[in-house]
Amino acid sequence: MRADEVADVAVVGAGVAGLACALDCVAGGLRVRVLEASDAVGGRMRTDVVDGFRLDRGFQVFNTAYPQVRRRIDLRALRLRPFTPGFVLAGSRGRYRFADPTRRPDQAADLLPGRLAPLRDTVALGLFSARDMVLPAAVLRRGRDVPAERWLRDAGLSEVTVDQVLRPFLAGVFLEDGLETSSRMFHLVWRSMLRGSLCLPERGIGAVPEQLAERLPDGAVTLDARVSALTQDGVRLADGSAVPARAVVVATEAAAAARLLPGLLVPAQRTVTTFYHAAPASPLREPTLLVDSDRRLLNSVVLSEVVPGCSPDGRALVSTSVLGSGAQEAQVRARLAELYGAGTDGWECLAAYRIPGALPAMPAPHPLIRTSRHSPGRYVCGDHRATGSVQGAMASGTRAAREVLADMAASRL
Repeated sequence: MRADEVADVAVVGAGVAGLACALDCVAGGLRVRVLEASDAVGGRMRTDVVDGFRLDRGFQVFNTAYPQVRRRIDLRALRLRPFTPGFVLAGSRGRYRFADPTRRPDQAADLLPGRLAPLRDTVALGLFSARDMVLPAAVLRRGRDVPAERWLRDAGLSEVTVDQVLRPFLAGVFLEDGLETSSRMFHLVWRSMLRGSLCLPERGIGAVPEQLAERLPDGAVTLDARVSALTQDGVRLADGSAVPARAVVVATEAAAAARLLPGLLVPAQRTVTTFYHAAPASPLREPTLLVDSDRRLLNSVVLSEVVPGCSPDGRALVSTSVLGSGAQEAQVRARLAELYGAGTDGWECLAAYRIPGALPAMPAPHPLIRTSRHSPGRYVCGDHRATGSVQGAMASGTRAAREVLADMAASRL
């Protein structure tokens, strides 16, 4: 398309929601322009190179079970590296391993009654895990929707198991430790973890949106193009230039979407801070998530055990996440010394990413997806319009494209 040519659709934002929307619109025969404010595609799914280390913008995992991922992504091309199924729980109670007994029975000894949880809790956990793994996702989406904490207690789990085992782990999944997240969302995520593999691409999480962008027509994506306002004829950029378009899809994070679309209701946002350290030696020689049972931190992982190539010089790359934005690096490093049982004085802090809109809040009752239609010719998509996940972002972009195509077809009748 020429710069002055009227696009059928202008997509504002080149995260995975906007890219999914753009791809489906192009497949439907529309002329699309994607406008991205930053210098690369990906939104929150970006990978930076700092002193040769590959750092994702905040701790990321890639779940192979998501339907949108399986539909859109060439998994083999990503050269995925898996995490250990399960996690290690460390803190004042001691150190325990919560393993998936169907995949790693050799690591499941701590699931025996009386170690990590009593027999009744182990049975209850096994029953609802089997249910979530076997039932179709459509059935889980129609289930009752209450806070996850209430559902877990109603399922027969004791207060100790909920508070000291599941709450610390799920705080890192949903970025809140009150377990107020929708039970429907909990079951869908739990199901995806049981059915899929949690991995990282060899080149970092940024390889996922890059793969999507490569499938768009040449010149469809314009970088460093910050949109300042929507107009009757399309959008206006921060430099004062105009991009004409028949329809506009806003595929930004929630706060930016609300600025461009007055009156748009957006959920509260969860904030997280991720610290990256280079350590002289690996404090945990396995690709396993370490969860803080006392919830002073969310979790930590030696990323160079998951993806050895993310470190350029043989040092271990450690990623650690903390709820909120007020954590101090020295305090985090001191806590890591306790959790790993290793000295951290020689660790170098490479970066700290404070991410105020890392995930949308999803308290019960939570609609799993919303319409993209905002007003005539104006649409919105993103994980804040569905669920806080790659699946939710892509599904929202898919719906936006479907509604754009339907509305344009109807206007021609």
